[in-house]
Amino acid sequence: MALPFFYISNYNSSEKELVLDEVTSRHMIQVLRMKKDDSLNLTDGKGNLLTVFITDDHKKHCAVKVKDVAHVSLAKRNVSIGISVLKNASRFEWFLEKATELGINEIIPLICERTEKEKFRRDRMQNILVSAMLQSQQCWLPVLHEPTAFELLFRQEEVAGRGQKFIAHCTETEKRKLTEQINASLPSQIILVGPEGDFTSAEIELAMHHHFIAVSLGNTRLRTETAGVVAASLLRLV
Repeated sequence: MALPFFYISNYNSSEKELVLDEVTSRHMIQVLRMKKDDSLNLTDGKGNLLTVFITDDHKKHCAVKVKDVAHVSLAKRNVSIGISVLKNASRFEWFLEKATELGINEIIPLICERTEKEKFRRDRMQNILVSAMLQSQQCWLPVLHEPTAFELLFRQEEVAGRGQKFIAHCTETEKRKLTEQINASLPSQIILVGPEGDFTSAEIELAMHHHFIAVSLGNTRLRTETAGVVAASLLRLV
């Protein structure tokens, strides 16, 4: 049976004994009924996987001792998605959860011309990423960027230097199938997904001016969050 899996926000490799935060401690001791000497796994979301055992089963500040530390390598390809913030927050949260389960490396919330909502509850979104990482038993937490205005995205060096750059849109113009464009031998890909009303023609032109390839995700019109998950699946599972 797999050991329970929990998150620690910071880990110093020199530490052999750790005191967990109140939320984690309460879940372990009160919900899961874990006791002294029980074993569990911890990850810091940066590739470190700790196997520990409980030395003090206090419900507010549970203490554990490290038995073993392993480092899980990051995926060879860096896959990022820039996706519009959605008016319906629960749909955006669903996307975050599924993208994390699929192993996406970076998520860039976009503020596009047709984005209907610009408020962004970062703490809540970050917690969703952590929960999805733990549920899928991964050791790398996606990087969640601050919301970025669409036109400013192309000024970021890390975006400009991507191996492949795609923009998925619904405009009836020439597009290529994403499945036929992915080159898994390249070190990185990024794809952009627009808001409910799609990207404007000016936004599409701007992306293509910066060498983004216009792509199709299929024959049906998808909601933004669905398009994000489809794109994540196609890019990550190649």
